[in-house]
Amino acid sequence: MCIEREHPRLSVRRQCKLLSLTRSGLYYQPVGESAENLRFMGIIDKQFLETPWYGSRQMARYMQRQGHKCGRHRVRRLMRLMRLVPIYQTPNTSKKHPSHKVWPYLLKGLPITRPNQVWCVDISYIPMRRGFLYLVAIMDWYSRKVLSWRLSNSMEADFCVEALKEALAKYGKPEIMNSDQGSQFTGFEWTQALKDAGVRISMDGRGRWIDNRMIERLWRSLKYECVYLRAFEAGSEARAGIGHWMAYYNAERPHSTHGILTPDEAYETKTEPMRMAA
Repeated sequence: MCIEREHPRLSVRRQCKLLSLTRSGLYYQPVGESAENLRFMGIIDKQFLETPWYGSRQMARYMQRQGHKCGRHRVRRLMRLMRLVPIYQTPNTSKKHPSHKVWPYLLKGLPITRPNQVWCVDISYIPMRRGFLYLVAIMDWYSRKVLSWRLSNSMEADFCVEALKEALAKYGKPEIMNSDQGSQFTGFEWTQALKDAGVRISMDGRGRWIDNRMIERLWRSLKYECVYLRAFEAGSEARAGIGHWMAYYNAERPHSTHGILTPDEAYETKTEPMRMAA
């Protein structure tokens, strides 16, 4: 699957539409930062996976103890850039938009017993050799299956909406979509797409950081098993490498929640009887 920029009959716009791609996705490049900042971001990212309760003050102390000349103001800016929010900060699980509505949390006391009952979504920073990208993933809460994902060089909402539309087209709709309160998920594009599909919107609130733990585990596994080992050079290389790992995660990597079953198997074993009953 590729785009022919000089196609005699189909414009790039038309080819992207037929392949469910965005034109911006053709051109994404890693976001630029100084070599020193990129090195610091890599160190901070790895340490945050080990100590997700570190705020900028504690992370700055860690950096200084390791001999890195990186003060708290720079650490705070880099952590914001990487969208790293310590678990103790409530209720702001990510950067909110002051004029956007925050939707109520719907999962308190709710037993999640089947696929497509609840989906969840999150964004993570992906380090590159000469920059970084952002990755959004939509996961089925019950099976832990990654339903769709997208890479972007910016934090605009469109790449999140693209991932959502792909998941809806492939798997139908969930009853509930749960997210943090980030501006990508409180904005009109995202919430309207969910409302149009008839999906109830749920957002993590005060003290609910633990509800993101399954995607946090995904990020940790992805980074240690793929991203840190590969040190991607270009966006196309990152897209191919992450795509290969996501396919492995869904189809071949048993998830502890379901014993020896992979996310694909956990999803299918529950959805097949439901389809037959329907």
